[in-house]
Amino acid sequence: QVQLVESGGGFVQAGDSLRLSCAASGRTLSTYAMGWFRQAPGKEREFVASISGSGGMTYFANYPRGRYAISRDNAKNTVYLQMNNLTPEDTAVYYCAASRTPKQYITSRFASDFGFWGQGTQVTVSS
Repeated sequence: QVQLVESGGGFVQAGDSLRLSCAASGRTLSTYAMGWFRQAPGKEREFVASISGSGGMTYFANYPRGRYAISRDNAKNTVYLQMNNLTPEDTAVYYCAASRTPKQYITSRFASDFGFWGQGTQVTVSS
């Protein structure tokens, strides 16, 4: 069973940066795509970014507009989401997810392709 634990969230001011981490256990995830999704209060969960198992392919939602970066360290079984120049609209619970099936060279933006989810980490951005 795959377990994903997110960390790095917090309360920050607009313009600040945060780096979220997602540590995986229970399975080596080097061949699995990893994704980040978020859910703001009163809104549906939405895709943020994802990365292939090899790390060679990444996919981003439109709204970060270059402010986010996703990376992974397969030796540590960990994926990261670097978020820069945060705005209050980035306030949400951020969830890490691993793909249902191996995706070493491709990735996805669809939540249905991700079968393992963490509990989420809260990011709050104050203006």
